[in-house]
Amino acid sequence: MYGYTTSFKLIIIMTIKEAILKSLDDIKGLTNYLEVFNHIVAKEYYDFGTAKTPASTISALLGDFIRTGDTRVKRIKQEGGNYSYYLTKNEQNISVEILSGDTETSIVKKVDKIKSYEERDLHKLLSSYLKNTDIYSKTIFHEQSKTSGDNNQIWTHPDMVGIKFLKLQTVISQNFLKSINRVDTFKLSSYEIKKEINSDSELKKAFFQAVSNSSWANFGYLVAFEFSDSLLEEIERLNQSFGIGVILLNANPYQSKVLFQPKYRDLDFKTIDKLCKINKEFEKFIEQTEKLMTAEDRYYKSTEKELDEFCDNYFANDTEIEKYCKEKYIPFD
Repeated sequence: MYGYTTSFKLIIIMTIKEAILKSLDDIKGLTNYLEVFNHIVAKEYYDFGTAKTPASTISALLGDFIRTGDTRVKRIKQEGGNYSYYLTKNEQNISVEILSGDTETSIVKKVDKIKSYEERDLHKLLSSYLKNTDIYSKTIFHEQSKTSGDNNQIWTHPDMVGIKFLKLQTVISQNFLKSINRVDTFKLSSYEIKKEINSDSELKKAFFQAVSNSSWANFGYLVAFEFSDSLLEEIERLNQSFGIGVILLNANPYQSKVLFQPKYRDLDFKTIDKLCKINKEFEKFIEQTEKLMTAEDRYYKSTEKELDEFCDNYFANDTEIEKYCKEKYIPFD
């Protein structure tokens, strides 16, 4: 009696940009456009068909990641003027001086003034941007709080909260830092999100909402999809006076920009306690954070996965982003 085995090949259809990102993730370290091209071909991530210069196309698209300010990809200049590329999330594993890939970008977005998307539709864009910088984020629904009928809750609840853990190279150094000062192993952030800010009065109200809502956190941010260019000077003044960071959110979340950095503050545990009492989601976020900080090494991965699943969803690829923006009527360049 003869046995037969049948092998099936799973074919995943990718866009060319997704194939580039997947290849950079596979390669892990520094690489050049030719190695990326060869990897795509070897893994059959993308069919170049009858393209005459597919390797040059890869080179151009890698450059586009940098020129458009896509934060997922970085590059450094090598001897001879050639560039090597890598994924930002793999940066910790690369011992090199990282060159900035910043390009000039306008603060003003020319968008259709007939906006039909909701403010909370922007949360998934922000969570994707934050996830790319190793920040776990969670939307806090103020209407679920015990005092949800109080109009002053807009000055108490952040729209989103985030946490970033300090990731050291060895378990020994991680445990050493924890034993000295556990607070230094993570940073908590608060985010106030707006669709657009086009006037001085809108800016003042949104900014002081962010100040009030972030008093408990290490960092506070004001996030908007659109800022009027006439407000740039006033935004800078407010940032310097109150230490609230400012993020310009993009429909492609990886092209979002931190316009002004926030100032670090110590945690306000009394306010954290107050928020835990009135909002169960915030309390659970703090609980999940504490669980990950205190998890034994053998349980760390499962606890980290539990936190990731509790936090907001984020996009898996560029195709998802474009589809989402189209469905939500978010202007996408």
